[in-house]
Amino acid sequence: MRRARRTTEDRVLGVLRFIVIAGAVVVTAGPLLYGVLLSVRPFQSVMSEPLDLVPSLDEVTFDAYPTAIAEYGLGGNMWNSLQVALATAALAILLSVLGAYAAVRLRFFGRGTVNVVFLGVYLLPGIVLAVPLFVLLSRVGLTGSLAGLVFVYVAQTVPVALYMLRTYLVAIPSSVDESAMIDGCGRLALIRRVVLPLALPGVAATALYVFMIAWNEYLFALLFLVADRDRWTVSLGIAQLTEFSVPTTVLMAGSIAITVPVVAGFFLAQRLLVTGLTSGAEKG
Repeated sequence: MRRARRTTEDRVLGVLRFIVIAGAVVVTAGPLLYGVLLSVRPFQSVMSEPLDLVPSLDEVTFDAYPTAIAEYGLGGNMWNSLQVALATAALAILLSVLGAYAAVRLRFFGRGTVNVVFLGVYLLPGIVLAVPLFVLLSRVGLTGSLAGLVFVYVAQTVPVALYMLRTYLVAIPSSVDESAMIDGCGRLALIRRVVLPLALPGVAATALYVFMIAWNEYLFALLFLVADRDRWTVSLGIAQLTEFSVPTTVLMAGSIAITVPVVAGFFLAQRLLVTGLTSGAEKG
């Protein structure tokens, strides 16, 4: 009797689990799929039959993508964002790896509060830092430049990157450092040859997170670059596509196009995660 009741409960839970998972997939992937389908339909077809979700093969067209990238300047915006995001990720990871290693391995006054302080700085709303950063960059002549935006993004992302890497470096035994130093490694050589290979999964995940922040950020890009259209990033470029004069298909095509670097970065980071895990297993 109890076995039959358990079997019934398991079946009910299995059905409920399937319904919840299916619902989550529809909610998360549905809008993206709808955007993709909308971007490959002719604008006239969308206006005449907006609820026709699946286009026929005869009407599928990719004309909206070159229109968004070339005619509306989204390609140049993507190039600007790529430069800014890559530079931000590289500098933030460089500073965060050194800072996280120092916070984990070195002993100094206030060591226990470093993690809380950096996390607290990251949790501050961006609007609180907007005016001080604008005044600072205005005085050094970096407003309206991609370099100034990189400076702002590095200052914004280093705290959270340091927090994430510190949590990961804590899991690496200090005996690994001691063994390397006995073999003659200095601090920098130890970080480069031993710590980084073991921490590669965490470094890859943190770099991808920082890249996504810099790629999607809007407030500081609007504040520092709005006067120079040639230096706009994708957040500003896609915002100007929301005007009523822009066809819906072009807007959707632009929205899909700007996700490509982030998706590519995810797959690249996925490969690095696997490499880091196997490297750590071999060294262990």
